[in-house]
Amino acid sequence: MRILLDYRPALRHRSGVGEYAHELAAALARHLAATDTLTLFSSSWKDRVDAGVVPQAHIVDRRVPVRVLNYAWHRLEWPPVESFAGPMDVAHAMHPLLIPSRRAARVVTIHDLDFLDHPERTRGEIRRDYAELARAHAQRADGVITVSAFTAGEIVRRLDVARDRIWVVSPGAPAWAPREEPRPDGPILFMGTLEPRKNVGVLLRAYARLIEAVPSAPRLVLAGTATEAAEEWLRDIAQPPLKGRVEHLGYVEPHRRRDLYASASMLVLPSHLEGFGLPVLEAMALGVPTIVSRRGALPEVGGDAAVTFEPEDVDGLAAAMRKYIEDPASAAAAIERGWRRAPAYSWDASARRLLDVYRQAIAGRKGGSA
Repeated sequence: MRILLDYRPALRHRSGVGEYAHELAAALARHLAATDTLTLFSSSWKDRVDAGVVPQAHIVDRRVPVRVLNYAWHRLEWPPVESFAGPMDVAHAMHPLLIPSRRAARVVTIHDLDFLDHPERTRGEIRRDYAELARAHAQRADGVITVSAFTAGEIVRRLDVARDRIWVVSPGAPAWAPREEPRPDGPILFMGTLEPRKNVGVLLRAYARLIEAVPSAPRLVLAGTATEAAEEWLRDIAQPPLKGRVEHLGYVEPHRRRDLYASASMLVLPSHLEGFGLPVLEAMALGVPTIVSRRGALPEVGGDAAVTFEPEDVDGLAAAMRKYIEDPASAAAAIERGWRRAPAYSWDASARRLLDVYRQAIAGRKGGSA
C-alpha cells in the first residue's frame, strides 16, 4: 500500500492540525507492513521539510506556493497528486477538501465545522473554499476521518455523510512521564492560537475577577500565536489590572511544551468550539487539572477529569479557577482522573485504525479525479 499524507499543516507551526499531522505520520510509520510505503507531501515557495522529520517516511517537497496549489486543487481539481509524487494507492488530505488524483483513493480529515457557522473567524483559502466545497468533497471522498465523536455527529448532520463512512481517528496522549508533583503556585495556562474561536476575551475577564477576589492567584500565561484578531486582548494585558499578571509567550516549540505544562497549576481552554482539544489531553497526561468550556468535543475529551463552564459565563470560569487554587483536594482528584483517562487516547491505536481506513478506502475507490 502506497500512502501519501499531506504534511503541509506541520510545515511551520506544529500546533493543532500540524501536531496531529506530524504525530499521526510518525505513528503510521511505526506500523507499516513491509510492503507499505508512507510519503509525506509538502509544497511551499520558501519553507522546506526536514528530510528526517519522520525517519521511515519518504519526502516529496515541491517548490510550489501553497496558495497557488490550493487554488488549483480546490477550484480546478488539478493537477493530480501523482504528477508530484508518482503512483499512490491513497492520498490523505489533512483538511476537508480532496486532493485530486488519477487512481489513488482519496481520504479527507475534518477537524471541526466552525467554518460553516463562523466564516468571519477564518481566513485565506478556508474562508474562500471550505464552506462552499466541503459538503460535496466529503460526500465524494473514499473515506472521511474526524477526531471526535462530536465532530462525527456534526458531519452527519451538517454535511449529509452516512455515519458508516466516517471514522474517528483521535489524537493520542503524548509519551510524557507524569510530573512528580502538582504545582499549585504555577501559572494558569492557556495553550492555543489567539483567535476568536478560542474565546480568550472571556478568559481575561474571568482572570481579572479572580485576581480581584484572590490577589495572590498565580499569573496567567497565554501560549500560542497571536492573530490579528488578538490585538484587543494584547492591549488589555498591557494595562491594569492585567498588566504584570498576564504574559503572552507566543508560539511554543514542541520540545518546550512539556516543561511549560509541567510548570502550570491548571490548564484553561475556554473555546467556543473545539473539534477535539489536544491541550486538554496533553495536560491530563502530565497531571495538570483542566477547566474547559461546555462546547464542542471538550466535554468528550475531558470527561470526568475536567471542570466545565458555559463559554460566556465569566463568573463561572472565575469560580472554577478559584476552586482549584483554594481547594487542593479538588485539584488532586482532577489530576488522578486525568491520569486514568489520558491512556485511552493512543497515537499507535489511531495509526492502526487509520491503516484499516486506507484499506477500506482503496477497496471502495469511487473513481478518478473529477
